[in-house]
Amino acid sequence: MSITAQEPSPQPTVRAGDRVSFRQGWRDSMVVAKRNLLRMLRIPEVVIFGLVQPIMFVVMFSYIFGGSITLPGAGTDAGAYREFLMGGIFAQTVTFAVAGASAGIAEDMQKGIIDRFRSLPMARGAVLTGRTFADLVQTAVILLVMSLVALLVGWRIHDGIVSALAAFGLLLLLGYAFTWIGALIGLSVRSPEAATSGGLVWLFPLTFISVAFVPSENMPSLLQPVAEWNPFSATVLAVRELFGNLPPNYQAPDVWPMRHPALASLLWSIAIIAVFRTLAVRKYKRAAS
Repeated sequence: MSITAQEPSPQPTVRAGDRVSFRQGWRDSMVVAKRNLLRMLRIPEVVIFGLVQPIMFVVMFSYIFGGSITLPGAGTDAGAYREFLMGGIFAQTVTFAVAGASAGIAEDMQKGIIDRFRSLPMARGAVLTGRTFADLVQTAVILLVMSLVALLVGWRIHDGIVSALAAFGLLLLLGYAFTWIGALIGLSVRSPEAATSGGLVWLFPLTFISVAFVPSENMPSLLQPVAEWNPFSATVLAVRELFGNLPPNYQAPDVWPMRHPALASLLWSIAIIAVFRTLAVRKYKRAAS
């Protein structure tokens, strides 16, 4: 009776760090995204606390400052200001996802989870892409809850469901773009605490020197160009137009981003993703080498 030698089992064709196909890269990213989403479900406080600040802003600006801020074409009408305000609050809410992205990646770096991922035969950018996709889902949930809160304080959609979906799409694209900034920050600092601070400290001037809370016409002349060319302002004005929340007879400033806010918002978000995704992936490769 002859015994044939058993063929050795084939070795994996993909090793850690090898280039992989788009299909495998997408599958790896979704695995990482699922891992982060399950983690978020186990810690619902992250989503709950993520809602506290925007709700506080809605209440404070709507009911404390609403009757004292003048809008072009609407005066100091508090109801008009509440609708005007919501575009800025929505945009601010999605951009604040940058803090969660930076802190989460910094924590994974600190605990060695990134080191475990890099030892696996997976796409190089899958860890970051999966994390940003998970943050995008969390942002969408927060945006949905914020929309319900806005309806309670008097906000309404006036230009139809298609325009509203386009507005929410621009908001989510901006939020996704900013999570890549958060990913770069998370890879560049040494602790989650530093990542949280680094993710928020620059957001406050970015959001307040914009058209989120007051029209640029109400600002000092030196700040008006900064606010009008602010990427954040383009998205804010675009969603106001798409939701139909601009005051009657409103005239946008004669600046290209303010005259074409939807296109400007789209271009700004794509540019931010292209630049910061490239920088974040390069930083990840150096950190994992």
